[in-house]
Amino acid sequence: MPPVIEKTKCKKCGYCAQICPLDVIKMTETELGTDIDVKYPDECWHCRACEKDCPEHAISMRYPLSHMMLHMEPQQKRGKS
Repeated sequence: MPPVIEKTKCKKCGYCAQICPLDVIKMTETELGTDIDVKYPDECWHCRACEKDCPEHAISMRYPLSHMMLHMEPQQKRGKS
């Protein structure tokens, strides 16, 4: 599952494309100007660098079900009796 870019919030600064370690997010020049797109969604490692560092908070992550099921709360250590 790729990151989701909320186009209404995105200011097209390109920072997300610069910091993505796998170049999943790309800036492209179109006839209408600069655009930010998720070009390689299957390559995303879900590192959340783009989500955390977006100055406009325009990026959110969609996690596959298998990733969501891996989260476990830590168990408390039992004291010695």
